[in-house]
Amino acid sequence: MIKLDTSLKVYIETYGCQMNVSDSEVVASILKDAGYVTVHSYGQADLILINTCAIRDNAEQKIRNRLDVFRQEKKKRPQLLIGIIGCMAERLKEKLLEEVKSLDLVAGPDAYRDLPNLLRTAGSGQQAMNVLLSMEETYADISPVRLDKNKVSSFVSIMRGCNNMCAYCIVPYTRGGERSRDAGTILREVQELSDMGYKEVTLLGQNVDSYDWNGVSFAQLLSRVAEINPLLRVRFSTSHPKDMSEEVLHAMARYDNICKSIHLPVQSGSSAVLQRMKREYTREWYLDKIASIRRILPEATLSTDLIAGFCGETEEEHQETLSLMKEVRYDLAFMFKYSERPKTYASRHYKDDIPEEVKGRRLQEIIDLQSIISAEVKKQDLGKTVEVLAEGFSKRSREELFGRTSQNRVVVFPREQYHAGDYVRVLVTGSTPATLLGKVVR
Repeated sequence: MIKLDTSLKVYIETYGCQMNVSDSEVVASILKDAGYVTVHSYGQADLILINTCAIRDNAEQKIRNRLDVFRQEKKKRPQLLIGIIGCMAERLKEKLLEEVKSLDLVAGPDAYRDLPNLLRTAGSGQQAMNVLLSMEETYADISPVRLDKNKVSSFVSIMRGCNNMCAYCIVPYTRGGERSRDAGTILREVQELSDMGYKEVTLLGQNVDSYDWNGVSFAQLLSRVAEINPLLRVRFSTSHPKDMSEEVLHAMARYDNICKSIHLPVQSGSSAVLQRMKREYTREWYLDKIASIRRILPEATLSTDLIAGFCGETEEEHQETLSLMKEVRYDLAFMFKYSERPKTYASRHYKDDIPEEVKGRRLQEIIDLQSIISAEVKKQDLGKTVEVLAEGFSKRSREELFGRTSQNRVVVFPREQYHAGDYVRVLVTGSTPATLLGKVVR
């Protein structure tokens, strides 16, 4: 391992999905071994790294705006190094170095081991880049540096890349093909987190249900993780409807510490739109999967992703999405207007033909409906006593804590003598579309 100046400090700013949060912890570990100390203010840093998202254009625009801020900092301190890593780096490659003259390095998601070498080059005054994708890299042997010091919950990456070539999605082009991580290293990492006092882990993958390491399925891995510590909550994300098996659902039912919430992205309620999206399931298939979840895990909550205004979407197809929402009744949804991404199947084969004002109106109808449904399903917990894992202070007051139930419902309650990381029994006395309100019971 190349050793750099031990006085150097790195500031990592992360955008996008949970996988990027996990990747930033891998990067911090690699740089720690190379002599860097992680700091939480860019004003203290000798190196600023922006871990980027490319899934939508507005995500990239946020990053460009942030680069303007860091460029001003570099004017004050010319020795400051600035790098872009992650999916935006992989998508734009050398264009970033050409467009942003203050940028010193660009590294894709599979090139993090090369960061010490890239920094050597950047430190000599040359721009450096490595955006090679790998079919082997999983960073399985690296123990991430946990950047969030709350020691309540943490992410554990179980696989990288994606083989699902959904028409709208750029992920296979920025993260490469799917490869699963050695199950033994996953179990070891979870055991380490448990020994450190963490109370919850989330297993991450672009499609966790297709995890397969030497015959170990995701359901088997999930069960082995749950058995490490019955007091350690286990979550996972993200599932693909075409791959989620009843074996996984039965594992969830078998272990109390596997949280009873499932994120199952549907994207559209129209089979015709799903076919254009290359999602490989129909509305009916998806609803059958929901029926299996309700049968095996009646207490489970559901969340989803929805796209408004995909190529060719008719008003009738939009209405099918609204009707599916009413039928499934999601606790939570992540809702977006369709944003064309370069290189994707949709950008090459379809016309982005839905006017922006129509996309906006349809998205607002989806948001409004979900707000009504969220408020209604939250009320189902009124009068119930729930177990909450406290995560920290509420936004409103340091006299209140917030935490989550097994069903991933956020609960706000009086702090009393409790702290982040405590399990607390709370009687639900009120609700909003986003949170439950309650009081501690003993």
